[in-house]
Amino acid sequence: MNTIELKNKIVQKIDSLNDEEFERVYQQLQEILQSAAPYQLSEEENEAIDSALKASEDGGTYSHDDIRSEAKKKYPNLKFK
Repeated sequence: MNTIELKNKIVQKIDSLNDEEFERVYQQLQEILQSAAPYQLSEEENEAIDSALKASEDGGTYSHDDIRSEAKKKYPNLKFK
């Protein structure tokens, strides 16, 4: 079934609902559409990203080996590949 056929099928189903059923389906659809919205970063998250980018530009980076070594110290029970 192509997109047009699917849309028409949905419209037909919605058209056949009584008022109570329509309200319920409408609310569910609203929740789905709102949850599908792109994630909005908080001000704190934006600041953290900006800070990390600035540190990276200033040479404040860590090698893979450095990170792995720190992680092994912090989480000795985990197995690292």
